Amino acid sequence: MPEAMDSNALYNITYGLYVVGCYSDDKPAGCIVNTCFQVTSENPTLAICLNKKNYTLDCIKKNPKFCISIISEDTDPMIISSFGFRSSRDADKYADFGYVDLDGAPAVKGNFCGRLVLDATDFIDCGTHVIVISKLKDTQDGSGAPMTYEYYHKVIKGSAPKNAPTYRSEQESTTVTKKDVRRFKCDICGYEVESETNLPDDFVCPICGFDRSHFKEI
Repeated sequence: MPEAMDSNALYNITYGLYVVGCYSDDKPAGCIVNTCFQVTSENPTLAICLNKKNYTLDCIKKNPKFCISIISEDTDPMIISSFGFRSSRDADKYADFGYVDLDGAPAVKGNFCGRLVLDATDFIDCGTHVIVISKLKDTQDGSGAPMTYEYYHKVIKGSAPKNAPTYRSEQESTTVTKKDVRRFKCDICGYEVESETNLPDDFVCPICGFDRSHFKEI
């Protein structure tokens, strides 16, 4: 991006949140994405965007069947933490939730707006990321209001993982805080909390469940 360009307008583009589920050989893998859209209506084609460093992308290239679980405002925030801030290379993201197999793709258990089962048909290189073009094979109904990315940031107060297309560094943040209020940020999931004093010793992150030691003052 040109140095003189103001990137703030980009953060007004609307997004949702989704869990992508796939298999790494016979083990379930997956991640959170915020870029998923329908390309065609007849013989529906959809697209998602994944960072090239993302293990889930490697898995889908080997096994093109995957599913998307549409995150709702009622979805357990721990699912967002587990799938968004850890890698399936070294963590079993499904361990605390379980999963069901949807026609060859693992879908994490929980409350979601719906599920989509897809077959990847094409991969478009976009530099740091890859757009995965896919054909819709099946759907499953769910319930609840879809969680927008704005809701995730403003209500749950989560941040974007570094591999996300919408990742924003601390230097780019425009958040303004009160002079008499201190801010602490979880170094696991990015959750921020304000306090006039130090956080209590027994404080735990409401998003990822990690303890006070992972909160750094910012």
